[in-house]
Amino acid sequence: MPDFITVEYGSTGASKATNAYGMRVMQSRAFDARNAKYLLIKSPPASGKSRALMFLGLDKLRNQGMRKVVVAVPERSIGNSFRSTDLTAHGFFADWTIAPQNNLCDMIGGDSGKINAFIRFMDSDDDIIVCTHSTLRHAFDRIMREGRGITAFHDCVLAIDEFHHVSADADNRLGELIRTVMDEGSTHIVAMTGSFFRGDQIPVLRADDEAKFTDVVYTYYEQLSGYEHLKTLGIGYHFYHGSYLSAIGEVLDPTKKTIIHIPNVNSQAALGDKIREMNGILDVLGNVFEVDPKTGFQLLRTHDGRVLKIADLVTPDTQQTVLTGLRSVEKREDLDIVIALGMAKEGFDWIWCEHALTIGYRGSLTEVVQIIGRATRDAPGKTHAQFTNLLAEPDTADEVVRSAVNDMLKAIAASLLMEQVLIPNFNFKTKASDDRFDGGARPTTRIDLLDAEPTIEIAGLKEPTSRRAKEIIETDMTDLMAAVLQDSQVLRASLIPDEFPAETINQHLIPDIIAKRYPDIAESEEDIEAIRQNIVARRAVLARIAQPGLPIDTTPSEDGEETEGQKAHAQLIKLTSKFITMPELSIDLIDQVNPFQQSYEILSKALGESVLRRIHQSIAETRIEITEAEALAQVPRIRAFKEQHGREPSITAANPVEKRMAEALAWIRAAAIRRQKEKAQEQAA
Repeated sequence: MPDFITVEYGSTGASKATNAYGMRVMQSRAFDARNAKYLLIKSPPASGKSRALMFLGLDKLRNQGMRKVVVAVPERSIGNSFRSTDLTAHGFFADWTIAPQNNLCDMIGGDSGKINAFIRFMDSDDDIIVCTHSTLRHAFDRIMREGRGITAFHDCVLAIDEFHHVSADADNRLGELIRTVMDEGSTHIVAMTGSFFRGDQIPVLRADDEAKFTDVVYTYYEQLSGYEHLKTLGIGYHFYHGSYLSAIGEVLDPTKKTIIHIPNVNSQAALGDKIREMNGILDVLGNVFEVDPKTGFQLLRTHDGRVLKIADLVTPDTQQTVLTGLRSVEKREDLDIVIALGMAKEGFDWIWCEHALTIGYRGSLTEVVQIIGRATRDAPGKTHAQFTNLLAEPDTADEVVRSAVNDMLKAIAASLLMEQVLIPNFNFKTKASDDRFDGGARPTTRIDLLDAEPTIEIAGLKEPTSRRAKEIIETDMTDLMAAVLQDSQVLRASLIPDEFPAETINQHLIPDIIAKRYPDIAESEEDIEAIRQNIVARRAVLARIAQPGLPIDTTPSEDGEETEGQKAHAQLIKLTSKFITMPELSIDLIDQVNPFQQSYEILSKALGESVLRRIHQSIAETRIEITEAEALAQVPRIRAFKEQHGREPSITAANPVEKRMAEALAWIRAAAIRRQKEKAQEQAA
């Protein structure tokens, strides 16, 4: 099976080696920053983030005067990663111990009982609790409503796993909770994520909040290069005609341990019946002859006579039995294939998985990276991991598809470097009338970036007529934007812009999504239109920000003073400096186009260390603020650093001196490339 991206790694085993305290490389790097009040750990799956938190939490309890550690995870199943653990046997000074009543992820019952248990913990002398994001949010809200205030969280450590569930949007409740405790001042935060970006075009943290965090960055490349067994990672996109069942046999290798994610029932790739789709995949593989009553796994005989054990996470009636059976999987031979719908993604740990096969478009880059992470665990006998996305062939020009796929490959490659690849979000308001213009031409857009929450005012933006529609615009735009951007048809049109006219998306697809999501206002054309305009305005302005020529008046004032437009423009550049969009990276990862099924597959160049370094350099170039004089002055230091350490300075270094040298080096290389291009253009002219 051909690879679109192949990443080769050193396989040194270094990332799994431990120091005298029982810490692996990433954990040791995080522990070195243990005194930071706000710590952001960006590290891939299986790198040891949960145990790193144990080391950090215990040090903050024993040595930094903190009272409690609250660990919050997005799903109950992930809570198992933070169970009681013997750390002293490996050299650490204390064990991670959670009383049974404080592991709320194991608690049976509804939300009310878990909220009561959380509040009981806060009033007790116990020092560690594990709960879900949802329990934390609701308990926090109740504590605030009861008048106890933020003081209840004084001298606590708030550890948020899968931190990309937080959002800088004002309507994100978990994000608002984080900002509230940061404003209070005494709470420490440990944030952990394997993908520091979201799928709805909203950043995880605002730039000013992120600046307060100490970063610990450990990339996929560092992780995989230190594995003992896993040597290469492949990422591939395959396009098909007709039904995906007619093509899946060409990309599904039954000898590989595989997780198959079938498309959402409402997506364009779906066939309308999830059970029929699952059975169709089984038919491609062979014939089911028995079901294991203990695990619920289906036993299937392949066409060449081998027996496969298959976990069906699609059929509701047997799902709980299969989930229980998955917990008993320990050896390679215990399981062969998992078929899932909406499960087996974030936090799903099956180390033997070597192929993640995903069918249909995925609107969330976070979801794609999490799925890739299911296959990148190190395990004996596992030398290659593969992610394959099987997609319907778009009805558009090949060059458009090629460009879109290249952008997606760049986005995934950037994610391997733990980079945030989205642009910031703003509040949108209708621009009030301004009588100073006396009926003349008014500016259509004003951007106020000097406030804590940047606001864009747009003339002519329709106001909602009902209280319900106004409430949706004020409080639900994060989820609604995500729903729009992850809709299969909108996503297809966004990825392949020539397939649908823009008016089809704006005038038909988006209103239909709004009406289906909010049936209580579906009959009000005016409210639907007001919400639609707000969505379109957000998409248009966010896209505009990523391009030159912003809709801001930057004309100098007559007296030479800096105008408000110039101030806003400067603030905008500063605000967006931490984010990148894929077209900004002038890197071509496409190598060749080959036939596949009745369509084609786009093959990429190998993504090795040099390409990853180039991508990192390109990202750095979009952010570096340095003069030519300073960059050149760093050259002797860079040379001395390389002679002393045997490597170039790292752009992700925690040491600010090393990081600045790396930025200077990236700037110098970018300047050299620019000069080469200019010289070539002059010669051509």
